[in-house]
Amino acid sequence: MTENKSAEIRHLWRPYTQMQTVPEPLCAVATQGARIKLDDGRELVDGVSSWWTACHGYNHPHILNAMEKQLAAMPHVMLGGLTHAPAETLAKRLANLLPGDLNHVFFIDSGSVAVDVAMKMALQYWINNGVKGRTKFLCFANGYHGDTIGAMSVCDPDEGMHSLFKGLLPEQLITPIPETAEQRQAFEQLLQDNKDVLAGVFIEPLVQGAGGMKIHSAETLRYLCETVQKAGILFIADEIMTGFGRTGRMFACEEAGITPDIICLGKALTGGAITLAATVATTDIFNSFLSDDPEKALMHGPTFMGNPLACAAANASLDLFENEPRLEQVARIENRLKQALEPCRAIKGVIDVRVKGAIAAVQVESLKDNDRLKARFIEQGVWLRPYGDIVYTAPPFIISDAELDKITGAMITVLKELAGM
Repeated sequence: MTENKSAEIRHLWRPYTQMQTVPEPLCAVATQGARIKLDDGRELVDGVSSWWTACHGYNHPHILNAMEKQLAAMPHVMLGGLTHAPAETLAKRLANLLPGDLNHVFFIDSGSVAVDVAMKMALQYWINNGVKGRTKFLCFANGYHGDTIGAMSVCDPDEGMHSLFKGLLPEQLITPIPETAEQRQAFEQLLQDNKDVLAGVFIEPLVQGAGGMKIHSAETLRYLCETVQKAGILFIADEIMTGFGRTGRMFACEEAGITPDIICLGKALTGGAITLAATVATTDIFNSFLSDDPEKALMHGPTFMGNPLACAAANASLDLFENEPRLEQVARIENRLKQALEPCRAIKGVIDVRVKGAIAAVQVESLKDNDRLKARFIEQGVWLRPYGDIVYTAPPFIISDAELDKITGAMITVLKELAGM
């Protein structure tokens, strides 16, 4: 760390950051709706919903009131040997919302761990059923599933951010998402060749988030689920980013009409108010762990799993999906994003413009200096974090038309500057 960095920055190790060269961070002091207030008085329109979590915007009174009430009564109690109403209620509500018989909810405190638990469930499912050797997972190019050791292993090892750890992580099978007839034939052959070692297949349904906001069709998702399950392999949907309305349905899997064997949830589960995640399994998966043999139990238990304060926030968030027009707001955002960003196709260096639900990404040949781009967006009054080869937005669902126009206007302005236009 260079000498000109403050003591606070030296103590606080920031995410995805080269601490030697990173510019000084902005200091946020308050949030409200779709805006972040800085200590210097400026306000930024948040175009990324604090890593895609703040779907209802910030500081929604219904969520805050629910958390304040729970905080006064019982902020936390362990789930080992105890239970409590917020977790019981939330598990039942999620089971009722999710497709098919995804009825059994295991709470965790982060999305990456939700993926690790899904891996553990899938591996032990086969062991509990007396099937040996199913120790591998198949996942897709440009996929991203988190930063813990297990989750890293099912990310794209070359295009993702974990290439340094290649050789240290469990080696999984990686293949492109099969769109063409030729790719699908190869995919089916891959399943056939590895059916005796594959425990499951991981997918980010409809949109691959950190891999570049790459979109595949509902028909492709349905094909993948049906083909994998027909081959006798577990299909695992990572809806940590796509869940809770982001793609236009409550869950992306709904658009394809599928029921995965296991689904991972997180991020917007609490409306962005506090950390909570869940791994939800079908009855078949759950029943495979029922036995008089204690070794067949799922031996996993995060200390803060089912935290009452977080469950109260999540229940309040689900109330808002029931009582406020969130999915209609997503449809409005999608239409406005498509219209506003279409002119980007004429900007030099732009490769593609992709929109799905409340997600839009403009892919370019090269972003060059990301820190400078972020600074330019701040100067435009918006909070955006371009990465890889995309400038993207995933705003809160309650964002106003004027705020959304400010985001898309800034994207066009900065992209034109990048192109030298």
